[in-house]
Amino acid sequence: MLDLEIVPEISLGCESWEFILGMHFSQAVAIIQSQVGIIKGVQVLYSDTNPLGVDIVINLPQDGIRLIFDPVVQRLKIIEVFNMKLVKLRYSDVTFNSPEVVPSIEQIEHSFGATHPGVYDAAKQLFALHFRGLSFFFPVDSKLHPGYAHGLGSLIFPSGASPVVSKMSIYSGGNNMQEIRAPPLPFSCYNRQIYLESASVLRNSNGTRGLKLQLFTDGSLRALEPRRQTFTREILFGDTCQDVSTNLGSPNKIFFKSEDKMKIHSPSAHRRAQTKRSDIFFNYFTLGIDVLFDAITQRCKKIILHTNYPGHYNFNMYHRCEFQLNCTASDKTNQEPLNSPVIISAYSKWDTISTRLTPSERPVVLHRASSTNTANPFGSTFCYGYQDIIFEVMPNNYIASVTLYNTASYCKKTPNLWQNKGLQDIRLNV
Repeated sequence: MLDLEIVPEISLGCESWEFILGMHFSQAVAIIQSQVGIIKGVQVLYSDTNPLGVDIVINLPQDGIRLIFDPVVQRLKIIEVFNMKLVKLRYSDVTFNSPEVVPSIEQIEHSFGATHPGVYDAAKQLFALHFRGLSFFFPVDSKLHPGYAHGLGSLIFPSGASPVVSKMSIYSGGNNMQEIRAPPLPFSCYNRQIYLESASVLRNSNGTRGLKLQLFTDGSLRALEPRRQTFTREILFGDTCQDVSTNLGSPNKIFFKSEDKMKIHSPSAHRRAQTKRSDIFFNYFTLGIDVLFDAITQRCKKIILHTNYPGHYNFNMYHRCEFQLNCTASDKTNQEPLNSPVIISAYSKWDTISTRLTPSERPVVLHRASSTNTANPFGSTFCYGYQDIIFEVMPNNYIASVTLYNTASYCKKTPNLWQNKGLQDIRLNV
């Protein structure tokens, strides 16, 4: 049985780990993964058809805990204990719920002090007792009281029949549960990482140039004076590995691309010339982006933006990339550009976008699978090309990722790169 301390408006946890309001979904999952054998039985609940309208929930049925995440910002907004018998709870080092201590009305008032009168829900037959950032719910039969204008104090209970807490909720935002919002990412969850505020895709008449990123991190000089530091960086096609590392810091992971599964769609797919080098991915999980560098030139030739929707194969690997991409709409009858731009974000739906753009008519079907487990429970996605952009679309019409690639016949810093091994005018084309 878990023995946990609660901090109203802030967290639920113990000395070795803590669920903190405002933490990202992936951070909560990392805690659960680190407690294998201690936290048992995990369920992730979400909506396939309405991923932005239904909360993402991590359910711990054997521990009586439910973590509720905002579906848009994907940060923790409510910590709920729905079965008080499965967990021990303390407040200010005083136990108020355990097999030996029953969380009755008297015990709650003794542990937390006075508060406003409780609110009775006649339909659910529940009394809610609200403290700041903390609520307790008591099942109460309406027959036990003639009126409830004065809250719990007006109830008349038989001897020894005082109601016991059936559910507890921790949240941020005073004592009004109707206005619960996920708080900003707390400083204790920064972990010396850089996070993305927003990203703008840089485009001109020649195509996509790169990304402009609004970033933030912990700018504290002293641990007791936390503060948020914001700054702007640009990642452009043709940047070297050193350029990107200087602007964004070291990547969370480096991946060497040993094979190209899309090569079959290339005119030179029949060629099997072996190479001693492979393209390199810089994975920035907290930014929601990948940067691909050419194996020979060591310069950026592709950028991938991830939306991190539940139900996708890569869900929980990345934070959502809050990007904005402006494309020029065209008249599908004569292919001439129209004046009104098409603004695409991580929340756009493909069926709305495709009616205003002229993407490739036949998509490429992408079926992800690992080398150890070829089964993909989430199914395939569809990739549509538009100019120098590839949209990966999920079956629910939401965009899973956006791939930006360089189609220019020049590199930003070195127009023509020549090698002495029979290679001709290496360019950063995909």
